[in-house]
Amino acid sequence: MKLENPTPIDWKFSVRAEQLQSSVIREILKVTQRPEVISFAGGLPSPETFPVERMRAAFDKVLSENGKTALQYGPTDGYTPLRAFIADSLSTSDSQILPEQIMMVSGSQQGLDLLGKVLIDEGSNIMVETPSYLGALQAFSVYQPKFVSIEMDEHGLIPASVAAKGEGARLLYALPNFQNPTGRTLSVERRYELVETCARLRVPLIEDNPYGDLCYRGEPLPKLLNMNPGGVIYMGSFSKVLTPGIRLGYIVAPIPLIRKLEQAKQAADLHTSTLTQMAVYEVIKDGFLSEHIPTIRSFYSGQCDVMLAAMKKYFPESVSWTRPEGGMFIWVTLPKHIDSKQLLDAALAENVAFVPGAPFYADNPETNTLRLSFVTVSPERINEGIQKLGRLIQARM
Repeated sequence: MKLENPTPIDWKFSVRAEQLQSSVIREILKVTQRPEVISFAGGLPSPETFPVERMRAAFDKVLSENGKTALQYGPTDGYTPLRAFIADSLSTSDSQILPEQIMMVSGSQQGLDLLGKVLIDEGSNIMVETPSYLGALQAFSVYQPKFVSIEMDEHGLIPASVAAKGEGARLLYALPNFQNPTGRTLSVERRYELVETCARLRVPLIEDNPYGDLCYRGEPLPKLLNMNPGGVIYMGSFSKVLTPGIRLGYIVAPIPLIRKLEQAKQAADLHTSTLTQMAVYEVIKDGFLSEHIPTIRSFYSGQCDVMLAAMKKYFPESVSWTRPEGGMFIWVTLPKHIDSKQLLDAALAENVAFVPGAPFYADNPETNTLRLSFVTVSPERINEGIQKLGRLIQARM
C-alpha cells in the first residue's frame, strides 16, 4: 500500500558528489541531436566505420557455440584469450608484455576512474597536459588532486616542463598520439626524453592511446610502454577501431598495480561483460583489424582534409589551428578577445556546434580556443558549417 503524502526526503549528498559536474560535451550533444544541427562537437567515431555484420556474426557464433560461458560471471581481469591477444600485439623484440599485466575494463573511462581510485589521494599532485582530455580531468577530479599543468607546443608535451614540475607528483597523464583535444602528436625524440624523465623522477606515466592506430600516413610511432614497461601504464580501447557501444578497453601495467586495480574493479562491477569480450576476440583473432583499420584511416584522412581546406578558405587569417596527422580532432585558436563560449551561442543559433576550449584546461583556461571534430559530418556539411563559423568569427574581429 502506498503512503499518503509522504514527507519528501532531504537528500544529503557526499562532499565528493557535490563537486561533480556534467561534461560540457555531453550537454552540447543534447542540442546536437536535432538533425538540422551540423555538429563538430562530439568525439564520436563515424558509424560508417562500424563493422556491424562482423559484430553480429561474432555474437551469434559465441552464443551458439559457447553461450553458457559467455552469459556467466567471468574473472575480474578479463577473458584470457583476449588478454593474450592484446599482450602479443603490444610486445616487441625487446619488450615482452604478459597477459597477466592486462586487465579488461568497461571502456577507457572506467580505467581512468580505477587508476584515480588506486593512485590519487586528496591533495596529490598529478601532472596533465595543457590542454588535456576532459574525461580524464573529470575522472581524476573526483579524488580531489592538485592538478599540475604541463606545457605543450606543436610537437606535443614538453618534457622539460615535467622535469621542472614533476618532483613528488603521483602520476603524469598523457595522450601522445593525435591528442584529444588538440590533435597534436608527441615527437619520437620527446617520447624517449619523457620516459627517461619520469623514470628519473620515479613518477608513473599513464599513456592513454585510443587514437594511436588512426595515423593517416606511415606507421604508428613507438609506444611509451615499450620504452619502460615497469614505469608506464598503458591504456587501450576498442572504441575507435571497432565501436564505442561495446564499452571495452584495457589497462596494461606492472603486475602489483594490476592486482590492486582488480580489487578496485571488483568493488565497482565485478568484471567486464564476458559476452562482449568473447565476441570481440572472435572478431579480431584472425587479423581483422589489420584489414579494417586502414579503411578507417583513409576515411578520416579524407574528412580531415576537407575540413582543413574549408578552414583555410573561410577562416580569417588571424585564426590558427593544428594540422593533425591522425585521429579525430582539430584545435583552433582565435584572437585573444574572442570568447569561444559566446561564439558557440551564436553558432548554435545558426545550427552549428563545437566544443569551447576552456573545459579542457585543468587551470588558467584559454577562452579563445575550441575543438572541432570532423569524422561524423559529410563533406558538404563540413563546408557549410565551417563557412558559417568563419562568418561568425569575422563578425567579431
